[in-house]
Amino acid sequence: MIVERTLAALATAAAVVAAVSVAIVAAFFAVFALVEPFVGKAGAGAVVAGAAALLAAIIAVVAARKMEGDKRRHQEAQAASLGAGGHADLANVILNVIKDRPLLSAGAAVAVGVYALRNPALISAVVRGFMDGRSKP
Repeated sequence: MIVERTLAALATAAAVVAAVSVAIVAAFFAVFALVEPFVGKAGAGAVVAGAAALLAAIIAVVAARKMEGDKRRHQEAQAASLGAGGHADLANVILNVIKDRPLLSAGAAVAVGVYALRNPALISAVVRGFMDGRSKP
């Protein structure tokens, strides 16, 4: 189920990227056709190249700001997850890995599932661990 959702999300993202790319190329052709009568073919090519450079610079600035925000948020979460002994809580570390790298987490989950299916003793030990009640003091 998780793998299917991940693949569907990747396919959707690829389709969106392809559609945006086609739209950008069409917009650049329109800009070229619009400015060609005024500045000639070479000038129109230069205008399109400048517009492409401007678009690339805007995307780079947005990506850099997002990366800086993600880095700051990660540092704040890491500082908050440190326990009293100066060690990170294992559950918070695992949750941060799952949030930061969902594809890696899905792959690890599939690998653990395959290993568990090939080793029935592991499954029975985990089930026994959850089913056995703790002794009350």
